[in-house]
Amino acid sequence: MEKKIERMRRARKSRGRIRQRGAYRLSVHRTPRHVYAQVQAPDGSRTLAAASTVEPGLRDRSGGTGNINAASEVGRMIAERAKEAGINQVAFDRSGYRYHGRIRALAEAAREAGLQF
Repeated sequence: MEKKIERMRRARKSRGRIRQRGAYRLSVHRTPRHVYAQVQAPDGSRTLAAASTVEPGLRDRSGGTGNINAASEVGRMIAERAKEAGINQVAFDRSGYRYHGRIRALAEAAREAGLQF
């Protein structure tokens, strides 16, 4: 349980800095099977765009849901949906996870699709 507590401590620290900046937040959550991403309003009251590997059709395109290819696809989808909502710049909230593997793949794909952070 210590591992989760440490991750939550890191997440709380970075979320505090994001809240001070008053920026839209691209929040990422991962499980061993899936990756979830949301763009939230600066005050945290609303989710403006969301994408995840749970959505139908993604499993076939990326060869599974808990891999780097799936995370990249989620990154592209969240960037497209955020741009449709009129959001071009966000702060990346990695939720205390290391910037590595699926988290990194999602972030790089979102940047390539035009989202700035």
